[in-house]
Amino acid sequence: MQNIPEVKLGIIAVSRDCFPIGLSIRRREAIKAAYKGDLYECPVTVENEKDMLKAVADVKAAECNALVVFLGNFGPETPETLIAKNFDGPCMFVAAAEGDGDLINGRGDAYCGMLNCSYNLGMRHLKGYIPEYPVGTADDIAKMIGDFVPVARAIIGVQNLKIITFGPRPQDFFACNAPIKGLYELGVEIEENSELDLLVSYKEHAGDPRIADVCKDMAAEMGEGRYFPDMLERMAQFELTLLDWAEAHKGARKYVAFADKCWPAFPEQFGFEPCYVNSRLASRGIPVSCEVDIYGALSEYIGSCISEDSVTILDINNSVPAQMWEEQIKGKFDYTLTDTFMGFHCGNTPSCKMCDSRAIKYQLIQHRLLEPEGSDPDFTRGTLEGDIAPGEITFYRLQCDSEGNLRSYIAEGEVLPVATTSFGGIGVFAIHEMGRFYRHVLIQKRYPHHGAVAFGHHGKTLFEVFKFLGVQDIAYNQPKALPYPTENPFA
Repeated sequence: MQNIPEVKLGIIAVSRDCFPIGLSIRRREAIKAAYKGDLYECPVTVENEKDMLKAVADVKAAECNALVVFLGNFGPETPETLIAKNFDGPCMFVAAAEGDGDLINGRGDAYCGMLNCSYNLGMRHLKGYIPEYPVGTADDIAKMIGDFVPVARAIIGVQNLKIITFGPRPQDFFACNAPIKGLYELGVEIEENSELDLLVSYKEHAGDPRIADVCKDMAAEMGEGRYFPDMLERMAQFELTLLDWAEAHKGARKYVAFADKCWPAFPEQFGFEPCYVNSRLASRGIPVSCEVDIYGALSEYIGSCISEDSVTILDINNSVPAQMWEEQIKGKFDYTLTDTFMGFHCGNTPSCKMCDSRAIKYQLIQHRLLEPEGSDPDFTRGTLEGDIAPGEITFYRLQCDSEGNLRSYIAEGEVLPVATTSFGGIGVFAIHEMGRFYRHVLIQKRYPHHGAVAFGHHGKTLFEVFKFLGVQDIAYNQPKALPYPTENPFA
Protein backbone atom coordinates (compact mmCIF):
# COMPACT_ATOMS: atom_id res chain seq x y z
CA MET A 1 0.00 0.00 0.00
CA GLN A 2 1.18 3.51 -0.84
CA ASN A 3 0.18 6.75 0.86
CA ILE A 4 0.00 5.37 4.41
CA PRO A 5 2.59 5.81 7.17
CA GLU A 6 5.23 3.33 8.17
CA VAL A 7 5.33 3.15 11.95
CA LYS A 8 8.77 3.26 13.53
CA LEU A 9 8.21 2.44 17.16
CA GLY A 10 10.39 3.24 20.14
CA ILE A 11 10.17 2.36 23.81
CA ILE A 12 11.21 4.59 26.71
CA ALA A 13 11.29 3.18 30.23
CA VAL A 14 10.66 5.50 33.18
CA SER A 15 11.58 5.04 36.83
CA ARG A 16 10.63 6.75 40.09
CA ASP A 17 13.89 7.73 41.77
CA CYS A 18 12.93 6.01 45.05
CA PHE A 19 12.57 2.68 43.21
CA PRO A 20 15.41 0.62 41.71
CA ILE A 21 16.12 1.93 38.21
CA GLY A 22 17.43 -1.51 37.33
CA LEU A 23 13.91 -2.88 37.67
CA SER A 24 12.65 -0.66 34.83
CA ILE A 25 15.67 -1.43 32.67
CA ARG A 26 15.36 -5.22 33.08
CA ARG A 27 11.65 -5.12 32.39
CA ARG A 28 12.16 -2.92 29.31
CA GLU A 29 14.75 -5.35 27.96
CA ALA A 30 12.32 -8.22 28.51
CA ILE A 31 9.70 -6.42 26.39
CA LYS A 32 12.22 -5.85 23.63
CA ALA A 33 13.00 -9.58 23.64
CA ALA A 34 9.32 -10.55 23.68
CA TYR A 35 8.16 -8.26 20.88
CA LYS A 36 8.62 -9.79 17.44
CA GLY A 37 8.49 -6.59 15.40
CA ASP A 38 10.87 -3.65 15.08
CA LEU A 39 11.17 -1.74 18.35
CA TYR A 40 13.85 0.85 19.05
CA GLU A 41 15.00 0.60 22.66
CA CYS A 42 15.90 4.01 24.05
CA PRO A 43 18.96 3.66 26.31
CA VAL A 44 17.91 6.62 28.49
CA THR A 45 15.72 5.62 31.43
CA VAL A 46 13.73 8.65 32.55
CA GLU A 47 13.82 9.65 36.20
CA ASN A 48 13.60 13.46 35.84
CA GLU A 49 12.85 16.20 33.32
CA LYS A 50 16.40 16.40 31.99
CA ASP A 51 16.31 12.65 31.36
CA MET A 52 13.01 13.18 29.56
CA LEU A 53 14.55 15.71 27.18
CA LYS A 54 17.49 13.39 26.49
CA ALA A 55 15.21 10.42 25.86
CA VAL A 56 12.92 12.34 23.51
CA ALA A 57 15.92 13.69 21.60
CA ASP A 58 17.27 10.15 21.32
CA VAL A 59 14.08 8.62 19.88
CA LYS A 60 13.69 11.54 17.48
CA ALA A 61 17.25 11.01 16.29
CA ALA A 62 16.34 7.34 15.75
CA GLU A 63 13.43 8.60 13.57
CA CYS A 64 10.75 7.07 15.77
CA ASN A 65 7.26 8.38 15.03
CA ALA A 66 5.38 6.49 17.77
CA LEU A 67 6.34 5.65 21.33
CA VAL A 68 5.71 3.17 24.11
CA VAL A 69 6.20 4.86 27.48
CA PHE A 70 6.80 2.02 29.91
CA LEU A 71 6.35 2.31 33.65
CA GLY A 72 8.77 -0.35 34.83
CA ASN A 73 8.00 0.82 38.36
CA PHE A 74 5.80 3.53 39.86
CA GLY A 75 7.27 6.10 37.48
CA PRO A 76 7.91 9.85 37.76
CA GLU A 77 4.55 11.52 37.11
CA THR A 78 5.73 14.80 35.59
CA PRO A 79 8.61 13.63 33.35
CA GLU A 80 6.74 10.60 32.01
CA THR A 81 3.73 12.66 30.91
CA LEU A 82 5.91 15.41 29.46
CA ILE A 83 7.25 12.81 27.03
CA ALA A 84 3.86 13.02 25.29
CA LYS A 85 4.12 16.82 25.19
CA ASN A 86 7.61 16.90 23.71
CA PHE A 87 7.29 13.98 21.29
CA ASP A 88 5.59 14.63 17.95
CA GLY A 89 3.75 11.30 17.52
CA PRO A 90 1.28 9.12 19.41
CA CYS A 91 2.41 7.67 22.75
CA MET A 92 1.10 4.54 24.43
CA PHE A 93 1.41 4.31 28.21
CA VAL A 94 1.72 0.84 29.78
CA ALA A 95 2.87 -0.51 33.12
CA ALA A 96 4.68 -3.57 34.43
CA ALA A 97 2.90 -6.33 36.31
CA GLU A 98 4.63 -7.92 39.28
CA GLY A 99 5.86 -11.48 39.28
CA ASP A 100 9.41 -11.35 37.91
CA GLY A 101 11.09 -10.93 41.29
CA ASP A 102 10.48 -10.79 45.03
CA LEU A 103 7.91 -8.41 46.46
CA ILE A 104 10.41 -6.51 48.59
CA ASN A 105 13.20 -5.17 46.37
CA GLY A 106 11.54 -6.47 43.21
CA ARG A 107 8.16 -4.78 43.62
CA GLY A 108 7.62 -1.83 41.28
CA ASP A 109 4.07 -0.60 42.07
CA ALA A 110 3.48 0.38 38.44
CA TYR A 111 -0.16 -0.65 38.91
CA CYS A 112 -0.41 2.31 41.27
CA GLY A 113 1.76 4.62 39.17
CA MET A 114 -0.47 4.15 36.12
CA LEU A 115 -3.29 5.91 37.95
CA ASN A 116 -1.18 9.01 38.59
CA CYS A 117 0.14 8.89 35.04
CA SER A 118 -3.40 9.08 33.67
CA TYR A 119 -4.29 11.82 36.15
CA ASN A 120 -1.31 13.92 35.10
CA LEU A 121 -2.03 13.44 31.38
CA GLY A 122 -5.50 14.83 32.03
CA MET A 123 -4.23 17.73 34.12
CA ARG A 124 -1.91 18.76 31.27
CA HIS A 125 -4.51 18.17 28.52
CA LEU A 126 -2.18 15.65 26.89
CA LYS A 127 -3.28 12.66 24.84
CA GLY A 128 -1.93 9.24 25.63
CA TYR A 129 -3.12 5.91 24.32
CA ILE A 130 -3.90 3.60 27.23
CA PRO A 131 -4.96 0.00 26.43
CA GLU A 132 -8.04 -1.60 27.97
CA TYR A 133 -5.93 -3.18 30.70
CA PRO A 134 -2.52 -1.47 30.53
CA VAL A 135 -0.67 -3.57 33.12
CA GLY A 136 1.11 -6.76 32.14
CA THR A 137 4.12 -8.99 31.78
CA ALA A 138 6.62 -8.60 28.94
CA ASP A 139 4.55 -10.96 26.78
CA ASP A 140 1.35 -9.09 27.63
CA ILE A 141 2.88 -5.74 26.75
CA ALA A 142 4.36 -7.13 23.53
CA LYS A 143 0.78 -7.97 22.50
CA MET A 144 -0.39 -4.48 23.49
CA ILE A 145 2.34 -3.02 21.29
CA GLY A 146 1.14 -5.13 18.37
CA ASP A 147 -2.39 -3.77 18.88
CA PHE A 148 -1.04 -0.21 19.14
CA VAL A 149 0.78 -0.23 15.79
CA PRO A 150 -2.33 0.09 13.54
CA VAL A 151 -3.76 2.71 15.91
CA ALA A 152 -0.52 4.69 15.70
CA ARG A 153 -0.45 4.29 11.91
CA ALA A 154 -3.94 5.78 11.62
CA ILE A 155 -3.19 8.66 14.01
CA ILE A 156 0.03 9.55 12.19
CA GLY A 157 -1.80 9.36 8.87
CA VAL A 158 -4.65 11.63 9.99
CA GLN A 159 -2.24 14.18 11.46
CA ASN A 160 -0.37 14.34 8.15
CA LEU A 161 -3.32 14.14 5.75
CA LYS A 162 -4.62 16.61 3.19
CA ILE A 163 -8.02 16.03 1.62
CA ILE A 164 -8.27 17.52 -1.87
CA THR A 165 -11.76 18.19 -3.23
CA PHE A 166 -13.06 19.07 -6.68
CA GLY A 167 -16.45 20.73 -6.99
CA PRO A 168 -19.34 21.37 -4.62
CA ARG A 169 -21.60 18.55 -3.52
CA PRO A 170 -24.29 17.70 -6.09
CA GLN A 171 -27.76 19.14 -5.68
CA ASP A 172 -30.00 16.95 -3.48
CA PHE A 173 -26.91 15.24 -2.03
CA PHE A 174 -26.51 17.63 0.86
CA ALA A 175 -26.17 14.60 3.12
CA CYS A 176 -22.55 14.51 1.98
CA ASN A 177 -22.07 18.11 3.11
CA ALA A 178 -20.54 18.67 6.51
CA PRO A 179 -18.68 21.43 8.33
CA ILE A 180 -14.93 21.33 7.78
CA LYS A 181 -14.43 22.58 11.34
CA GLY A 182 -14.05 18.97 12.44
CA LEU A 183 -11.17 18.43 10.02
CA TYR A 184 -9.14 21.20 11.61
CA GLU A 185 -9.88 19.81 15.06
CA LEU A 186 -8.40 16.52 13.92
CA GLY A 187 -5.38 18.19 12.32
CA VAL A 188 -6.46 17.36 8.76
CA GLU A 189 -5.77 19.93 6.04
CA ILE A 190 -8.18 20.53 3.17
CA GLU A 191 -7.83 22.05 -0.31
CA GLU A 192 -11.06 22.80 -2.15
CA ASN A 193 -10.99 23.25 -5.92
CA SER A 194 -13.38 23.76 -8.81
CA GLU A 195 -14.23 21.04 -11.30
CA LEU A 196 -12.83 23.43 -13.90
CA ASP A 197 -9.43 23.25 -12.22
CA LEU A 198 -9.52 19.49 -12.66
CA LEU A 199 -10.70 19.72 -16.27
CA VAL A 200 -7.90 22.14 -17.18
CA SER A 201 -5.30 19.86 -15.60
CA TYR A 202 -6.81 16.83 -17.36
CA LYS A 203 -6.56 18.51 -20.76
CA GLU A 204 -2.94 19.43 -20.06
CA HIS A 205 -2.20 15.70 -19.66
CA ALA A 206 -3.32 14.88 -23.21
CA GLY A 207 -0.55 12.96 -24.95
CA ASP A 208 1.31 12.26 -21.71
CA PRO A 209 3.96 9.64 -22.59
CA ARG A 210 3.04 7.63 -19.49
CA ILE A 211 -0.51 6.96 -20.71
CA ALA A 212 0.42 3.86 -22.72
CA ASP A 213 1.90 2.08 -19.71
CA VAL A 214 -1.15 2.90 -17.58
CA CYS A 215 -3.42 1.53 -20.31
CA LYS A 216 -1.44 -1.72 -20.35
CA ASP A 217 -1.74 -1.98 -16.58
CA MET A 218 -5.50 -1.40 -16.71
CA ALA A 219 -5.94 -4.03 -19.41
CA ALA A 220 -3.87 -6.55 -17.44
CA GLU A 221 -5.85 -5.85 -14.27
CA MET A 222 -9.24 -6.35 -15.90
CA GLY A 223 -8.49 -9.06 -18.46
CA GLU A 224 -9.63 -9.24 -22.06
CA GLY A 225 -13.32 -8.73 -22.67
CA ARG A 226 -13.83 -6.91 -19.38
CA TYR A 227 -13.11 -3.33 -20.46
CA PHE A 228 -13.72 -0.90 -23.33
CA PRO A 229 -10.47 -0.55 -25.31
CA ASP A 230 -11.47 2.85 -26.67
CA MET A 231 -11.91 4.17 -23.10
CA LEU A 232 -8.54 3.23 -21.63
CA GLU A 233 -6.57 6.21 -22.87
CA ARG A 234 -9.07 8.69 -21.41
CA MET A 235 -9.14 6.91 -18.06
CA ALA A 236 -5.36 6.57 -17.93
CA GLN A 237 -5.04 10.30 -18.63
CA PHE A 238 -7.34 11.01 -15.70
CA GLU A 239 -5.46 8.69 -13.36
CA LEU A 240 -2.22 10.50 -14.11
CA THR A 241 -3.97 13.84 -13.61
CA LEU A 242 -5.05 12.92 -10.08
CA LEU A 243 -1.69 11.41 -9.12
CA ASP A 244 0.20 14.45 -10.39
CA TRP A 245 -2.21 16.80 -8.63
CA ALA A 246 -1.69 14.95 -5.36
CA GLU A 247 2.07 15.21 -5.64
CA ALA A 248 2.01 18.88 -6.62
CA HIS A 249 -0.55 19.97 -4.03
CA LYS A 250 0.08 17.98 -0.87
CA GLY A 251 2.43 20.74 0.26
CA ALA A 252 3.67 20.20 3.80
CA ARG A 253 1.52 17.10 4.21
CA LYS A 254 2.70 13.56 3.56
CA TYR A 255 -0.56 11.84 2.60
CA VAL A 256 -3.52 12.66 0.38
CA ALA A 257 -7.14 11.64 -0.12
CA PHE A 258 -9.61 12.98 -2.69
CA ALA A 259 -13.30 13.86 -2.55
CA ASP A 260 -14.47 14.52 -6.11
CA LYS A 261 -17.69 15.56 -7.78
CA CYS A 262 -18.46 12.80 -10.26
CA TRP A 263 -21.84 13.84 -11.70
CA PRO A 264 -23.81 15.20 -13.47
CA ALA A 265 -21.36 17.38 -15.43
CA PHE A 266 -18.29 15.16 -15.09
CA PRO A 267 -18.99 12.34 -17.57
CA GLU A 268 -20.13 14.58 -20.40
CA GLN A 269 -17.17 16.97 -20.05
CA PHE A 270 -14.46 14.38 -19.42
CA GLY A 271 -15.94 11.70 -21.65
CA PHE A 272 -16.24 8.87 -19.11
CA GLU A 273 -17.30 7.99 -15.57
CA PRO A 274 -14.40 8.21 -13.08
CA CYS A 275 -15.38 5.19 -10.97
CA TYR A 276 -12.81 2.69 -12.25
CA VAL A 277 -9.95 5.15 -11.87
CA ASN A 278 -11.15 5.94 -8.35
CA SER A 279 -11.07 2.24 -7.55
CA ARG A 280 -7.49 1.93 -8.74
CA LEU A 281 -6.31 4.76 -6.51
CA ALA A 282 -8.18 3.31 -3.53
CA SER A 283 -6.32 0.03 -4.03
CA ARG A 284 -3.06 1.96 -3.46
CA GLY A 285 -4.22 3.66 -0.26
CA ILE A 286 -5.39 6.88 -1.96
CA PRO A 287 -9.16 6.99 -1.39
CA VAL A 288 -11.26 8.96 -3.87
CA SER A 289 -14.72 9.38 -2.38
CA CYS A 290 -17.72 10.02 -4.58
CA GLU A 291 -19.98 13.08 -4.55
CA VAL A 292 -17.43 15.26 -2.73
CA ASP A 293 -17.95 13.27 0.47
CA ILE A 294 -15.13 14.76 2.55
CA TYR A 295 -15.74 12.71 5.70
CA GLY A 296 -16.23 9.63 3.56
CA ALA A 297 -12.72 10.15 2.18
CA LEU A 298 -11.37 10.65 5.70
CA SER A 299 -13.13 7.51 6.92
CA GLU A 300 -11.76 5.49 4.03
CA TYR A 301 -8.25 6.74 4.67
CA ILE A 302 -8.39 5.75 8.34
CA GLY A 303 -9.53 2.28 7.28
CA SER A 304 -6.62 1.95 4.86
CA CYS A 305 -4.16 2.89 7.59
CA ILE A 306 -5.64 0.39 10.03
CA SER A 307 -6.05 -2.55 7.66
CA GLU A 308 -3.12 -1.84 5.33
CA ASP A 309 -5.56 -2.93 2.65
CA SER A 310 -7.96 -1.56 0.07
CA VAL A 311 -11.19 0.00 1.28
CA THR A 312 -14.32 1.31 -0.41
CA ILE A 313 -17.25 3.64 0.15
CA LEU A 314 -20.79 2.47 -0.50
CA ASP A 315 -24.36 3.64 -0.23
CA ILE A 316 -26.33 1.89 2.51
CA ASN A 317 -28.57 1.34 -0.41
CA ASN A 318 -31.52 -1.01 -0.59
CA SER A 319 -33.26 -3.72 1.34
CA VAL A 320 -32.84 -7.38 0.43
CA PRO A 321 -36.05 -8.74 -1.14
CA ALA A 322 -37.90 -11.10 1.19
CA GLN A 323 -37.93 -13.81 -1.48
CA MET A 324 -34.14 -13.62 -1.86
CA TRP A 325 -33.74 -13.87 1.92
CA GLU A 326 -36.14 -16.85 2.08
CA GLU A 327 -34.43 -18.74 -0.73
CA GLN A 328 -30.74 -17.97 -0.20
CA ILE A 329 -30.16 -16.76 3.36
CA LYS A 330 -32.76 -18.14 5.77
CA GLY A 331 -31.53 -21.34 7.41
CA LYS A 332 -28.09 -21.01 5.81
CA PHE A 333 -26.86 -17.95 7.71
CA ASP A 334 -27.74 -16.67 11.17
CA TYR A 335 -29.36 -13.43 10.02
CA THR A 336 -32.92 -12.13 10.00
CA LEU A 337 -34.27 -10.26 6.99
CA THR A 338 -33.72 -6.89 8.69
CA ASP A 339 -30.11 -7.85 9.48
CA THR A 340 -29.43 -7.68 5.75
CA PHE A 341 -29.16 -4.89 3.20
CA MET A 342 -27.36 -4.18 -0.05
CA GLY A 343 -24.30 -1.93 -0.15
CA PHE A 344 -23.92 -0.33 -3.57
CA HIS A 345 -22.03 2.26 -5.52
CA CYS A 346 -21.62 2.97 -9.18
CA GLY A 347 -18.29 1.18 -9.43
CA ASN A 348 -15.54 2.49 -7.16
CA THR A 349 -14.72 -0.70 -5.23
CA PRO A 350 -11.22 -2.01 -6.07
CA SER A 351 -11.24 -5.02 -8.38
CA CYS A 352 -9.30 -7.08 -5.82
CA LYS A 353 -12.38 -6.93 -3.55
CA MET A 354 -14.86 -8.08 -6.17
CA CYS A 355 -15.92 -11.42 -7.58
CA ASP A 356 -14.30 -12.72 -10.76
CA SER A 357 -17.26 -11.59 -12.84
CA ARG A 358 -16.37 -7.89 -12.37
CA ALA A 359 -16.03 -5.76 -15.49
CA ILE A 360 -15.94 -2.14 -16.60
CA LYS A 361 -19.48 -1.20 -17.64
CA TYR A 362 -21.68 1.88 -17.80
CA GLN A 363 -23.64 3.81 -15.19
CA LEU A 364 -27.26 2.85 -15.79
CA ILE A 365 -28.78 5.74 -13.82
CA GLN A 366 -26.58 8.37 -15.48
CA HIS A 367 -27.25 6.83 -18.90
CA ARG A 368 -30.98 7.33 -18.30
CA LEU A 369 -30.38 10.92 -17.18
CA LEU A 370 -27.70 12.21 -19.56
CA GLU A 371 -27.72 10.27 -22.84
CA PRO A 372 -30.42 10.06 -25.52
CA GLU A 373 -33.15 7.51 -24.85
CA GLY A 374 -32.46 4.28 -26.72
CA SER A 375 -28.84 5.14 -27.49
CA ASP A 376 -25.85 2.99 -26.68
CA PRO A 377 -23.86 4.13 -23.62
CA ASP A 378 -21.01 6.48 -24.49
CA PHE A 379 -19.60 8.86 -21.90
CA THR A 380 -21.50 7.12 -19.07
CA ARG A 381 -19.09 4.18 -19.39
CA GLY A 382 -16.32 3.74 -16.83
CA THR A 383 -17.87 2.07 -13.81
CA LEU A 384 -16.41 -1.09 -12.26
CA GLU A 385 -19.35 -3.40 -11.75
CA GLY A 386 -20.03 -6.81 -10.28
CA ASP A 387 -20.75 -8.43 -6.95
CA ILE A 388 -18.45 -7.65 -4.05
CA ALA A 389 -16.53 -10.73 -2.89
CA PRO A 390 -17.92 -12.46 0.22
CA GLY A 391 -16.05 -12.18 3.49
CA GLU A 392 -15.79 -10.26 6.74
CA ILE A 393 -16.26 -6.48 6.65
CA THR A 394 -16.47 -3.50 8.96
CA PHE A 395 -18.98 -0.79 8.06
CA TYR A 396 -18.08 2.53 9.70
CA ARG A 397 -17.99 6.30 9.38
CA LEU A 398 -16.45 9.33 11.06
CA GLN A 399 -18.67 12.39 10.58
CA CYS A 400 -18.94 16.03 11.63
CA ASP A 401 -22.60 16.86 12.21
CA SER A 402 -24.41 20.11 11.45
CA GLU A 403 -23.51 21.45 14.89
CA GLY A 404 -19.80 20.88 14.29
CA ASN A 405 -19.54 17.83 16.58
CA LEU A 406 -17.54 14.75 15.60
CA ARG A 407 -19.36 11.45 15.87
CA SER A 408 -18.88 7.97 14.48
CA TYR A 409 -20.31 4.49 14.12
CA ILE A 410 -18.78 1.04 13.72
CA ALA A 411 -20.48 -2.25 12.87
CA GLU A 412 -18.81 -5.54 12.02
CA GLY A 413 -20.46 -7.99 9.69
CA GLU A 414 -19.93 -9.79 6.39
CA VAL A 415 -20.70 -9.81 2.70
CA LEU A 416 -22.72 -12.96 2.05
CA PRO A 417 -22.03 -15.31 -0.88
CA VAL A 418 -25.39 -14.44 -2.41
CA ALA A 419 -25.77 -13.22 -5.99
CA THR A 420 -27.31 -9.74 -6.02
CA THR A 421 -28.80 -9.96 -9.55
CA SER A 422 -28.43 -6.17 -9.71
CA PHE A 423 -26.15 -3.54 -11.26
CA GLY A 424 -23.21 -1.50 -9.98
CA GLY A 425 -20.56 -2.53 -7.50
CA ILE A 426 -22.84 -4.22 -5.01
CA GLY A 427 -23.06 -6.89 -2.34
CA VAL A 428 -25.49 -8.45 0.12
CA PHE A 429 -24.32 -7.27 3.54
CA ALA A 430 -25.30 -8.79 6.86
CA ILE A 431 -24.83 -7.16 10.27
CA HIS A 432 -26.48 -8.50 13.41
CA GLU A 433 -29.26 -6.21 14.65
CA MET A 434 -28.88 -4.01 11.55
CA GLY A 435 -32.56 -3.06 11.62
CA ARG A 436 -32.29 -1.53 15.08
CA PHE A 437 -28.91 0.02 14.26
CA TYR A 438 -30.37 1.52 11.07
CA ARG A 439 -33.22 3.17 13.00
CA HIS A 440 -31.57 4.21 16.27
CA VAL A 441 -28.10 5.16 15.02
CA LEU A 442 -28.08 5.88 11.29
CA ILE A 443 -31.49 7.58 11.15
CA GLN A 444 -31.70 8.87 14.72
CA LYS A 445 -28.26 10.51 14.62
CA ARG A 446 -28.75 11.75 11.05
CA TYR A 447 -25.88 10.02 9.30
CA PRO A 448 -25.59 10.33 5.50
CA HIS A 449 -26.16 7.40 3.19
CA HIS A 450 -22.45 6.79 2.54
CA GLY A 451 -20.51 4.36 4.71
CA ALA A 452 -16.88 3.31 4.52
CA VAL A 453 -16.11 -0.40 4.24
CA ALA A 454 -12.93 -2.04 5.49
CA PHE A 455 -12.42 -5.66 4.50
CA GLY A 456 -12.02 -7.68 7.68
CA HIS A 457 -13.11 -7.14 11.26
CA HIS A 458 -11.39 -3.97 12.44
CA GLY A 459 -13.93 -2.65 14.93
CA LYS A 460 -11.60 -2.91 17.93
CA THR A 461 -8.89 -0.79 16.30
CA LEU A 462 -11.33 1.72 14.80
CA PHE A 463 -12.88 2.22 18.23
CA GLU A 464 -9.47 2.95 19.75
CA VAL A 465 -8.58 5.36 16.93
CA PHE A 466 -11.84 7.29 17.24
CA LYS A 467 -11.46 7.40 21.01
CA PHE A 468 -7.89 8.73 20.72
CA LEU A 469 -9.06 11.36 18.21
CA GLY A 470 -11.46 12.65 20.84
CA VAL A 471 -14.72 11.44 19.29
CA GLN A 472 -17.23 11.36 22.14
CA ASP A 473 -20.05 9.55 20.34
CA ILE A 474 -18.94 6.15 18.99
CA ALA A 475 -22.04 4.14 18.14
CA TYR A 476 -22.24 0.43 17.33
CA ASN A 477 -24.87 -2.21 16.63
CA GLN A 478 -26.06 -2.92 20.17
CA PRO A 479 -27.48 -6.36 21.04
CA LYS A 480 -31.17 -6.69 21.92
CA ALA A 481 -30.30 -6.91 25.61
CA LEU A 482 -28.89 -3.38 25.42
CA PRO A 483 -31.63 -1.02 24.13
CA TYR A 484 -30.79 2.28 22.47
CA PRO A 485 -31.83 5.43 24.38
CA THR A 486 -34.49 6.17 21.73
CA GLU A 487 -35.73 2.58 21.46
CA ASN A 488 -39.32 2.08 22.58
CA PRO A 489 -39.28 -0.56 25.37
CA PHE A 490 -42.94 -1.39 24.71
CA ALA A 491 -42.57 -2.02 20.97
